Amino acid sequence: MSELGIVVTDIARADAAVVDALAAHGVATVHEAMGRTGLVGGSIRPIQQGVRVAGTAVTVLSWPGDNLMIHVAIEQCRPGDVLVVATTSPTTDGAFGDLFATALKARGVRALVTATGVRDTQDLREMGFPVWSNGVHAQGTVKATAGSVGVPVILDGALVNPGDVVIADDDGVVVVPRETAAHALAAAEARVAKEEADRAAYASGQLSLDRKGLRPLLDELGIRYVRQADRG
Repeated sequence: MSELGIVVTDIARADAAVVDALAAHGVATVHEAMGRTGLVGGSIRPIQQGVRVAGTAVTVLSWPGDNLMIHVAIEQCRPGDVLVVATTSPTTDGAFGDLFATALKARGVRALVTATGVRDTQDLREMGFPVWSNGVHAQGTVKATAGSVGVPVILDGALVNPGDVVIADDDGVVVVPRETAAHALAAAEARVAKEEADRAAYASGQLSLDRKGLRPLLDELGIRYVRQADRG
């Protein structure tokens, strides 16, 4: 677990142009392009649909049922950030609502990704502040326990370092390490070009079995083609 009681004030962030370019490719493409790494577990889901964002992570480590460190983290946020909240143990308490979102929007924060629950979800959708959370729950929280801001956290199995790129859309959330963001972008662009070629081939009627050269594998696995009448 990261050390508690620390607020890091000089987070090194990924290049903004790279972040914006990665956002255009989305979670699934970037995850595959990075060799299927960085994907946040499926417990973190969007409260809205049709939204795709990317930003640099400002990380928070909080105690369950306590949102004190979210208050602390707002001061450290800059335009283009995504606030990422992890907890010391599982919780679905509604640690975030429309007042927090109002403050974050004023600082140019693009989204929240949180291992907690959220509330005021209709208000959040109406104000256009996207959230990916561990659930929706009206249960309130206290402000009583020291956590940390700007430290490495684990978000449903994924390591998030402050300043990493966080991409979120309808498919979930993926984390791109700050140091390899440019490489991830190049890999994602190459994957997009390949998929465009595949899409054109499939639209023309070509089978994926042939385009991907899978027929020898079927032979190797002993898969047989038979007529229904011959099955007896």
